[in-house]
Amino acid sequence: MTNPLERRMIEDKALRDAALALVRADIAQLRVDLGVRNVGARVIDRVSEGASDMLDEAADLADNNKGVLAALVAALLVWLARNPILALLDDDDAETRDDGDPSSEPDRA
Repeated sequence: MTNPLERRMIEDKALRDAALALVRADIAQLRVDLGVRNVGARVIDRVSEGASDMLDEAADLADNNKGVLAALVAALLVWLARNPILALLDDDDAETRDDGDPSSEPDRA
């Protein structure tokens, strides 16, 4: 019979050898995977998956908040059309001042 320390050492060596075999198998698998698809292709796949997930989530949020989305779109359209709208308002003011009515002219004292 072996003493407990020797038995423990044998068990620990067996565990160490098993762990080393797993690490070597993982490294071999990584080499095979990298040989099939390079890192750049993997990054592109990961980014595209993330973008599609974000698009799905945005579509779900838009379905749940249609009123807020409509208000946002309306605000965006008004902001994009602000210059023509301001030009229309400014032209109306210029016409009332240019009509020759003395009451519309500012006092010059």
